[in-house]
Amino acid sequence: MSLPIGFTRGAVVAGGDTIGPRIVGNKNNNLQINVVNNLDDDTMLQSTSIMSLHWHGFFQQSTNWADGMAFVNQCPIAKGNSFLYDFTATDQAGTFWYHYHLSTQYCDGLRGPIVIYDPDDPHASLYDVDDESTVITLADQYHMKAKEITFGTPGSTLINGLGRWSQGNETDLSVITVTSGQRYRVRLINTACDAAYTFSIDNHTMTVIEADAVNIEPIEVDSLMIYAGQHYSFVLNVDQAVRNYWIRANANIGTMSYTSGINSAILRYDTAEEEEPDVLDITSTNPLSEADLVPLENPGAPGDPVVGGVDYALHLNFAFTSTATFTVNDATLVPPTVPVLLQILSGGLLGLEHPIHLHGHNFDVVRVAGSTEYNYENPIRRDVVNAGSTSDNVTIRFTTDNPGPWILHCHVDWHLEAGFAIVFAEATDEWVDTIDPSDGGKRKSGRHVKSHPLEHNASAGIPKSAYSRAFKVGDDDAGISRIAVPSTVLVATP
Repeated sequence: MSLPIGFTRGAVVAGGDTIGPRIVGNKNNNLQINVVNNLDDDTMLQSTSIMSLHWHGFFQQSTNWADGMAFVNQCPIAKGNSFLYDFTATDQAGTFWYHYHLSTQYCDGLRGPIVIYDPDDPHASLYDVDDESTVITLADQYHMKAKEITFGTPGSTLINGLGRWSQGNETDLSVITVTSGQRYRVRLINTACDAAYTFSIDNHTMTVIEADAVNIEPIEVDSLMIYAGQHYSFVLNVDQAVRNYWIRANANIGTMSYTSGINSAILRYDTAEEEEPDVLDITSTNPLSEADLVPLENPGAPGDPVVGGVDYALHLNFAFTSTATFTVNDATLVPPTVPVLLQILSGGLLGLEHPIHLHGHNFDVVRVAGSTEYNYENPIRRDVVNAGSTSDNVTIRFTTDNPGPWILHCHVDWHLEAGFAIVFAEATDEWVDTIDPSDGGKRKSGRHVKSHPLEHNASAGIPKSAYSRAFKVGDDDAGISRIAVPSTVLVATP
C-alpha cells in the first residue's frame, strides 16, 4: 500500500487503514469484538498469517483468556478464521488502545484507540469537548517490513496516521480543528513500536488529567515525554490568537527535528486560514515530570511505607547478551501462587529507554527513573513505566488480586521479540475460573457480531484441546449487555 508519507510498502490494515477503528463504550460495559484474520502476505513475517490482539490497559478480571497475548493467554487466530473477544470494562474508564501481540506484528500496522467514558467523570467540569476529534495517536513508521528488521530505526513519525519523511515530498499532515474559547479533552496514545516522543503544542499549555487510564490531580505542563504504550489525557484550553500552530512529537530515535513539517501535525483554529504555521523555535520551560503525577482516587502504594515493606520483594535484573537477546535474571521466574504483594526493581541497560508494561494490573511507581527518592504516600499509578537509563532503576508495587498468567515486558516490540519479558503465574489454583471462556457452557456470543467459522482457530500443529477460545457465534445473547458500535468487528487484511 502507499503510505501517507509518500512511501510504498506492505502493511496490515483494518478497515483500509493502519490505524484500526476507534472502539468506544462506557464504564462497566461489556465489549464484544470479533476479529477476522484475512492475512495472507507471505512476504511479511512468517507468523503474520496468525494473529492475536491485546486490549492494552484492561485488567481482564475473570477473562484472562481475552488478554490477547499469543501463547500466554490464547492460541493465535489462524488465517481465514475469527475470534470473539468478550470482556467487561469492570470499574475502568479512560483512554486505552489495542494492538497485535504476536512477534513484532504491530510494527507492520494494526493498532487503534479505545475510549471508555465515565458518566461520572470527576474531571468533567474541566473540559467542553471529548469526542473522536480529540483522540491523537502517535506511531513510528518503518520503511522495511518487520520481517526484514532485527532492531529497527523508524523512518517517519505518524500523527493520526499522517506524517512526512525527511527524504520525501511534503505530503499532507494531520489537522486538529478547534474553536476559540472551547476546552478540549485530548486523548494522546503512543502506539509506536519503539519510539518515545516529546509532545507539545506551540503557544499552548496542557493540563494533564489522566495517565494510563488512571485519573490524576490536574497538572499544567508545556510538554510531556510519552513512551511506547503509554496513554494520557490532557485539557487543551483554546485561548490563543486565531491561527495555525504546530503540534510537535519529536522522536527519541530516527530523524529528530521538525524540518519541513516532519514529526508534526497542525492545530487549526476553525476560522484561521488553511495554511501551515510559521516555523518557530519552541523551547519547553515546564515539561512533565512523572514524579509530580498524583492519582486522584485511592492514592498510596500497598504495603508498608518503607523500602522492602512488602510481602514479596522481587528484583529483576535486565541484561543484553552477545547473541542479541535480552535476559531477565538469567532464568524463568515462577512467582508464588497465592496472592502476595510484589515489588519489582528494574535496571536499565544499553543506555536505551525501556517502557515496561504489565498485563492484568496497574502499579504504583514508588521510585521513578532518575530519582533516588521513594514516594509511598501518593505515587503515580499506571501500566507502563520507563525503566530509565543504564544503571538506573524503577521500583513498582502492586497487589496480586487478578488470577491468571500475566506477562511483564518491554513495550519496544523489537526488545520483546528478543526475549525481554517474563510471565507471572498468579494464583494458579484459581485459573479454572478465569481462563475457560465457555463459562460452564452457559455463555453465548452476541448475534450481532459478525464471525467466520472457527473450526481451525489455532496455529498449525496446536491440538484443538489447547484452544483457549474456539466457538461459533450463536443466536442467543444470553443476557449479555453489549455496546452497539460499528467498529466492534475488526477485519485484518494485508
